[in-house]
Amino acid sequence: MNRLKSVYEKFRYPIVLVYFLMMTLLMTYPLILHLGKSILGGLGDGVYFVWLIRWYQGVIFEGWGAPFFNAQMNYPQGWNLSTTDTALATALPGVPFSLLFGPIAGYNIAMGLTFILSGFFMYLWVRRQTASDSAGLIAGTIFAFLPYRMAHFMAGHLNLSGTAWFPLYFFAIQEIFTPKEKNRWWPPLLGGVALGLIGLSSMYYLYFTLLVSVLFLAGYLLFSKRGFLRNKNFWQELILLPVFSAPFLFVALRPFLQLAGSGGLADRPLEYANRYSASPTDFFTVSADHFALGQWISSILDRSLWMESSLYIGLGTLLLIAFYWYSRKGDRQLSFAKTALFIMLVCFILALGPSLHWNNQQLLIPNAVGETLPITLPATWLFTFLPFFSKMRAVMRIGLFVLLFGSALAGLGSAKLLNRWNGWRRILVLSVILLVILLDFYPGPYTQSVTPIQARAVDTWLAEQPGDGAVVQMPFGNSTDQIQLYYTLTHRKPFTGGFFNANQPPQFQYLQGIMERFPDEKSVQTLAEYKVEFVLLEPDDFADYPNVEATIIELGLERLTEIDGVVVFHLEPDNGTQP
Repeated sequence: MNRLKSVYEKFRYPIVLVYFLMMTLLMTYPLILHLGKSILGGLGDGVYFVWLIRWYQGVIFEGWGAPFFNAQMNYPQGWNLSTTDTALATALPGVPFSLLFGPIAGYNIAMGLTFILSGFFMYLWVRRQTASDSAGLIAGTIFAFLPYRMAHFMAGHLNLSGTAWFPLYFFAIQEIFTPKEKNRWWPPLLGGVALGLIGLSSMYYLYFTLLVSVLFLAGYLLFSKRGFLRNKNFWQELILLPVFSAPFLFVALRPFLQLAGSGGLADRPLEYANRYSASPTDFFTVSADHFALGQWISSILDRSLWMESSLYIGLGTLLLIAFYWYSRKGDRQLSFAKTALFIMLVCFILALGPSLHWNNQQLLIPNAVGETLPITLPATWLFTFLPFFSKMRAVMRIGLFVLLFGSALAGLGSAKLLNRWNGWRRILVLSVILLVILLDFYPGPYTQSVTPIQARAVDTWLAEQPGDGAVVQMPFGNSTDQIQLYYTLTHRKPFTGGFFNANQPPQFQYLQGIMERFPDEKSVQTLAEYKVEFVLLEPDDFADYPNVEATIIELGLERLTEIDGVVVFHLEPDNGTQP
């Protein structure tokens, strides 16, 4: 026993990292068996991030262009990648693996790293608070494998999976709020870098983190003795934090602020925000993909927004928080614990959106004149008056901070609980807690969700064609499918489409109405003006394909070939007209 303890203390951090690696392989199984050829969850957003990792690889090593602007997409206007999250902090770790094993493996490994680092950094934060490795391990396991994280993993949201930086940031903030006798450089440096990495993962996360930072300050003002306000080291460290974060935030914010200033980031109507609001039940019922109870809970509750509404805190988490509160007397972390509960409560209310919902339905109450009105919540005020809040598409994502601070509090509770045992009894209790957490969150094997990604034969054929004429996929709505981005990695020709889920560029909005009538004279003429040379379509996408093809040929396009069900027409570009 003593020898094992000695080995663990010597190799503590590598052992913990290996633990989170093994748990990641288990929770994402069988992805490890398909690392370089498939992703999980279908040909959705994950494909975009596969393409993005390959794009960054090309920018860094092959001179493809600027990181946040792709001149070959949305051709000829080009595509500002800041219309969606650029996710540098989570995508760049995949680039070395993309170089070695290809972009699919790069994406899968980058996604796996978000689990390992989220767990490890939460472990470090809680271990610092409790001096307990076991408590850190429990908190890290909760945070790494939250249903929220598993849902966004399945959805392919590499940006929203970049949660590892939150424990580091609030670890540093907590250190700043508990200043020591001498000034320290590492808390503001750690906090500044972590805040920058949050900004380089997701604008949602950066915006909400800044809001929660204000709540953190308010909580400490309310629940501590406020001695930190009289400590000059506190003020020095607090001032240094934005200084250290500034270079990272400049890189993260500059393209978004430029885009917002030019009208490229759309405001969301209040009705839209209401559609992406949480229900209270989302926090207290198992996720829709739970291996044992998911199907049953989905038959009772509306889980149509399961990707966003998987906000389950966890039964084990709630019990450990309750145990901490029961045994909190005299605890040196009590100010933090009260602040954490305060943040959880506020973020829970904000995640409910502009008006109260139950089971994904807006609750309405009658007024004095017999009308029915929604139950207005504080997010309505933020939506109306707080700058940029109306650009947040899914308000419920602030619910992540309920889960973040819930994980930390569960770590405090587990430290209290485990202190009651020693030796093998302590290990046994630790193992039981970890098993309960994993069974509470486990989605089951993802065997049915493995989705191979590969280029089409027609993309290889296109790559062999001379010239730099653009490619368009018809019907035009298909040009925004994420898989079309992946195909460009093979044919390497300009493409009129792109992934415009959140904010559609002006050129695409203009073309969309015209291309809905394809094939007609106006649509063909416009394609020629936009330097399109290759028009691709699949006959099954058209109800009366023989007549469609006849019309295309009558309009002057040449049928070049058909490869594996994809028909290619050639259009002579209009080189005398600039769109």
